[in-house]
Amino acid sequence: MLLWLIRSCYIGFLLGIAGLAANFFWNEEDNAAAIGSAVCILFVGSLVLVTDLRERNKDISTITAVYFGLLLGLFLGWLFSLVLEPIVDSAYDGSPALVNRLSLILRCAVTVMCCYIAISTLLQTKDDFRFIIPYVEFSKQIKGGRPLILDTSVIIDGRIADLCDTRIVDTKLIVPRFVLQELQAIADSADKLKRNRGRRGLDILKRLQTNPKIDLIMHEGSAGELKPGEKVRVDERLVLFTKALGGRVVTNDFNLNKVAQLQGVDVINLNEIANSLKTVALPGEYMQVRVVKPGDQIGQGVGYLDDGTMVVVEQGRHLIGQETSLLVTSVLQTPAGRMIFGRPEARPSGGYAPVTSTPSGGFAPVPPAGTPVGGIDNSGPQPSIPPGASGERSGPQPGTVDPAKGPPKPKP
Repeated sequence: MLLWLIRSCYIGFLLGIAGLAANFFWNEEDNAAAIGSAVCILFVGSLVLVTDLRERNKDISTITAVYFGLLLGLFLGWLFSLVLEPIVDSAYDGSPALVNRLSLILRCAVTVMCCYIAISTLLQTKDDFRFIIPYVEFSKQIKGGRPLILDTSVIIDGRIADLCDTRIVDTKLIVPRFVLQELQAIADSADKLKRNRGRRGLDILKRLQTNPKIDLIMHEGSAGELKPGEKVRVDERLVLFTKALGGRVVTNDFNLNKVAQLQGVDVINLNEIANSLKTVALPGEYMQVRVVKPGDQIGQGVGYLDDGTMVVVEQGRHLIGQETSLLVTSVLQTPAGRMIFGRPEARPSGGYAPVTSTPSGGFAPVPPAGTPVGGIDNSGPQPSIPPGASGERSGPQPGTVDPAKGPPKPKP
């Protein structure tokens, strides 16, 4: 709203200046000059306004380079014109009017050349441009949050788009031009897998660009410490670019993470963010997990939580395909993620005994006394079994000695 108010004021002043110019020449009875001056002022002013409306995404570094280049060029042109005027006066013998006209032409030509050279130089070196006074350097002050520079790996991963949908990211996202070029090269690869990954990355960029909750910028700049024609890897260029911009790198690459930290660049790793948001399990707690496959060790079963955390169930191979209650025994944190170890929950009503039919050495509950087994209640008094009812011999067994008769006598 404020910008349109400023544009309205600009249009009003433009019309007022055109009217004053037309009125001036109209009083001089020069109708052609009056109309021509008004049309020229309105044309130049309209051209400036249309250019401002067309170029919506302006780069402050480019505008600053043009402004300071113009000021520096005008100053240098004025200095050179002071030096050229005495030379022209002494070298050219003619009427004063011709000498003044020649000096004016030379002054304009020198000023235009100085402005061009200054603007061109500042545009080519705008990334390295600093206000420097002897013994004093004015460092760049960052307003708001530091920008986030996206790596190729985190764009292909796609979780950054879901993270931006939660409105937790309130700073600018920057994608350098060389990262976009690498993504395009992956999408044009002959390998089908790489080609699909590259196309997924381009789709994620399109999704981020159309998301009204964030501000995504395609940056045209390059690393300030690189010389023209110097070839370096994309990771090194990304680190130098982030350091020059004063931002933070968002990546999933472990090697890039280490290299950036060694060079003093802050890194945000999406894998670390995902691990920090996973379910917290403490030893001694109980959780429900579904065992889906056998483990590496004998008798182990493996299950997964909803967030992808691996759960290793000791002596749980016979529970594959079942939902079981697990007692957490330990938690192991690795760079790849978190692993939870536990065993099946022991019920107070009974213990666990080995099952001979299970080759993995699993455990099955042993029912306590009083539990019906096979539809028969064995909690009451059990009938006594008479001798011989079970098929056993009731008399003395061969090779035994009867205490009443003593040892047998040997036969003659």
